[in-house]
Amino acid sequence: MPRLSDTMEEGTVASWLKQVGDKIEEGDILAEIETDKATMEFESFHEGTLLHIGVQAGETAPVDVLLAIIGEEGEDVSALLNATAPAEEAKTEEAPAAAPPAETEAAAIPEGVEIINMPRLSDTMEEGTVASWLKQVGDTVEEGDILAEIETDKATMEFESFFSGVLLHIGIQVGETAAVDTLLAIIGPEGTDVAAILAAPAAAPKAATPEPTPVAAPVQTEIPVETPAVAAAVAPPQAVKTSSGRIMASPLAKKIAKEKGIDLNLVTGTGESGRIVKRDVEQFTPATAAAAPAQAAVFVPAGQEKQEEIPNSQMRKTIAKRLGASKFSAPHYYLSVEFDMDAAIAFRKQYNSIPDTKISFNDIVVKAVALSLKAHPQVNSQWFDDKMVLNHHVHVGVAVAVEDGLVVPVLKFANEMNLPQIGSQVRDFAGRARSKKLTPQEMDGSTFTVSNLGMFGIDEFTSIINQPNSAILSVGAIVQKPVVKEGEIVVGNTMKLTLACDHRTVDGATGALFLQTLKEYIENPIRLVV
Repeated sequence: MPRLSDTMEEGTVASWLKQVGDKIEEGDILAEIETDKATMEFESFHEGTLLHIGVQAGETAPVDVLLAIIGEEGEDVSALLNATAPAEEAKTEEAPAAAPPAETEAAAIPEGVEIINMPRLSDTMEEGTVASWLKQVGDTVEEGDILAEIETDKATMEFESFFSGVLLHIGIQVGETAAVDTLLAIIGPEGTDVAAILAAPAAAPKAATPEPTPVAAPVQTEIPVETPAVAAAVAPPQAVKTSSGRIMASPLAKKIAKEKGIDLNLVTGTGESGRIVKRDVEQFTPATAAAAPAQAAVFVPAGQEKQEEIPNSQMRKTIAKRLGASKFSAPHYYLSVEFDMDAAIAFRKQYNSIPDTKISFNDIVVKAVALSLKAHPQVNSQWFDDKMVLNHHVHVGVAVAVEDGLVVPVLKFANEMNLPQIGSQVRDFAGRARSKKLTPQEMDGSTFTVSNLGMFGIDEFTSIINQPNSAILSVGAIVQKPVVKEGEIVVGNTMKLTLACDHRTVDGATGALFLQTLKEYIENPIRLVV
């Protein structure tokens, strides 16, 4: 198992592109391996025949564990495997009686059948939601065909097949969520019986995350209860029926209704097209108004209690996890400043007078930040448990609000970009972020982040550091107000910025010096272009 990143300690084989018995040429891609950062292609540096696979697809193993053996066709590798036996025994120490994964899988999975698990489509992805299937059971699949669209913690991405055959089984339905490596689909020859494959431990699907059950709030109305006739007038609505008179209800709902003695004609369905589902039967309360004794009319307010349960998206779960970990592990402190924006306003107006040119104040801030970071690498640093990394390249993340939360696309080498290039890149990122079309590579590798809420009229705010970065800058709105210049009160334009710093890497004086440099650039914007 190769070490494919500086922090990699173990890897998961996402898929094998070569099988035992295949001829291997130097440079051929043997497998796709998931590291702690990304899924990467692993190429062979040797020629020969693939004689043995030591880590099966979906399995995880530490760096330097036997991954594969390449040699001459027909060569006996038993001596090599015996030499690695102690290491293999250590791997299976917790379950010595279990059969080796390779043997179990080989016995359960017929030749030509491929088990496809939920892929890790980003370095932080732990589970995914199937947004849609582009292929259905029985369809012919060619290598490279798009099987499904999968929602990760960062974006909705197309997932393509690396195999050809017939789609025999779908393990995760549209809208369902499952952990990485859960059985997603099975592809193989037409007519293959997948029952034995599904029954095998190696291929048995893990439990998908159940969807929260929406709560149907009761509708309240004014109920005069003095006569049975009035009670009948406000009886609960009846169930939806088909043209043939059959009540539209799920089998489980019918079963529960029968056990509880509930007449489905009296139940209102909240499922698709008014279909009665399990929760409707469980929450059904028989009307008692008709049985009430005659009395004076009782006024019941016609208001309605409403609530809605929204399942957490992968993005929202990741935001909660990562920012929670950052806030409670990194010692944050904040430095706030107020800049004079008169010169920046005049500079932007003059710059935008150039034909086909349009820059924003955010573009000016990003460019100024990038140049300031080059002068203060300590602020451009990252904290890890065993080291601190000073980055001499500047990759500025720009926070973009989307429907599900927040994404941070990254402007690579932002200090080398001019203002129109920054503006064009940010607009492109923002547009594709809102349609979930950003790739993981476009959201990876930031060394510093800028979050701007000025366009929403927010004067001042603080942000949580996007770890492992050491700092994030919060940018407020430009505000017109009285200011003192040369001893006189005049109308001026100011903007407040707040720098959140990780005290493990950035001391107070270091952060203050960075803001001084940033002030020089923003209050004298001509320096951004010379």
